[in-house]
Amino acid sequence: MLRRRIDEEKPLKHMTTRTRLRPREERAAPLQQAVTTALDDMKAVNVRVLDVRGLTDIADTMVIASGNSDRHVRSIAERVVERAKAVGFRPLGTEGERDGEWVLVDLQDVVVHVMLPRVREFYGLERLWDSGETAAAVTTPAVARVAGRRRHTPR
Repeated sequence: MLRRRIDEEKPLKHMTTRTRLRPREERAAPLQQAVTTALDDMKAVNVRVLDVRGLTDIADTMVIASGNSDRHVRSIAERVVERAKAVGFRPLGTEGERDGEWVLVDLQDVVVHVMLPRVREFYGLERLWDSGETAAAVTTPAVARVAGRRRHTPR
């Protein structure tokens, strides 16, 4: 009776190899540019790009923007997803598109929050996540326009 080796008895059906991904910074740059371009195209209001690398492991960049109505918020989020897919990034998920008050688009390295202004003010994500640093993509036209404006508050 011949005794076969254990690994000969059960051959591997297939073996997968993982390719090494590019560093997070290299992956996030085109994605971040696509997101900010989509926000600019859809005329998103009060766009903030926050660098959250030192604050959390879930993402490198958090983008917060507002829309004028629930339909506008949903449209902005849809455009962000379309642009991300166009540059080769598939979203991990989207939440809140049915109600349209706050839509979150999870793009792994970049998390996008699109909200109605009253919802944004209530939750205050900027106060929670702002470390004082802004990401490099703040130089897009929409963000530069918003950064150049002074907010007028009625007395």
